[in-house]
Parts: sequence; C-alpha cells; structure tokens
Amino acid sequence: MVAMGQVATVTSKSMVTVPSKIRKKYGLRQGSKVEFVEVEEGLFLVPLKTLRELRGAAKEKSSLLVEAVRELNREHREETKK
Repeated sequence: MVAMGQVATVTSKSMVTVPSKIRKKYGLRQGSKVEFVEVEEGLFLVPLKTLRELRGAAKEKSSLLVEAVRELNREHREETKK
C-alpha cells in the first residue's frame, strides 16, 4: 500500500472535501458513490462504480466468468434435484 499524503478536514457538518488530485485520479465527481471500509488500521475510502462504468471491465476474463456461471447453474440444478 502506498500512502498518498493528501489531507482533508472534517467540517462542522461532518463533511470532507476529497482533494482534487485524488478526485481526478479516481474519477470522482458530483454524485459519485464511495464506501467507507473499516479495517484494523483505520478507514479506507473506496470509490464505487456504477454497472454502466463496469461494462466491459472483465472482457479478458469473460470466458472464465461464463464458465463460473454455468458451473453455479449446474450446482443449483443438482441441489434442487435432491
């Protein structure tokens, strides 16, 4: 993990402004969703992508994903027969 060294201040209304360098790097803009993930060491702020933004992201892994779905379907059919 690499520390970026960017600092922000929590306001009286519990708001934080994400530094512009970070917003640009991760494509954050008005309406973007982020998730706060608690870990032992503190917090992670994780940008969430919409389904539209994810479209085509796993193109090189598509055959593996299709096979995984087929396997899950086979397992589901087997379990429903019991």
